[in-house]
Amino acid sequence: MKDNCILLYLLIVPMLVFSQKNTLRLGDPYADDQVYVSVGYNQFFGQPTAIAKSSFSYAFSGGFLKDITLNKSGTIAIAAGVGYGYDFFNHELRIDEVDGSTVFGSAKAISENIFTSHNIELPFEFRWRTSTAIKYGFWRVYSGIKILYNLQNKFKYIEGGGNQVKQINITAYNKLQYGLTMSAGYDAFNFHVFYGMTPVFKKGTINGEDVDSKIIKFGLIFYFL
Repeated sequence: MKDNCILLYLLIVPMLVFSQKNTLRLGDPYADDQVYVSVGYNQFFGQPTAIAKSSFSYAFSGGFLKDITLNKSGTIAIAAGVGYGYDFFNHELRIDEVDGSTVFGSAKAISENIFTSHNIELPFEFRWRTSTAIKYGFWRVYSGIKILYNLQNKFKYIEGGGNQVKQINITAYNKLQYGLTMSAGYDAFNFHVFYGMTPVFKKGTINGEDVDSKIIKFGLIFYFL
């Protein structure tokens, strides 16, 4: 039922906005309210030297942005919104909870090491575009900041003997994070980058070196009118 409601929302909102735009004429003031969906490739950066890399990882997000134009032509605007984001990492950072504290280590000897997170997203954008009240295909460059509030984080790995270890909502996880965003492209298809400014973990060390892991995502974002 929940999935059906979400699908209905994604279908109806763009139709309502489009029908409103259909009544506009060239030169009329307008707002470019949008549903957005993004898919991307995830990587950690700022990792301790003991952690060599992350394997294939991905991100998905979706939500709604309210547009406020700043000039008469509508080419300059700001937007704020709300959405949901999901992150999946296949990585080399081993994380355990010991007596209420988070302990970090290397997972090079572990066959499977997965991290997933569910977040509420609050995007804020400064927008430039070549649109008009009746032109729906246009170039855009949107930059801004996205605030993330973590709903759940889960770390899971399988030890050499096949024993599965799972940690949910670890103590050292930074539940409130933010990063810089940039989207650029034409019409619905746009390149998108998220550059994390906040460490994923509040504190932690490996071999005396701080765990300062941050997230970078790059992929595509789709805007639906």
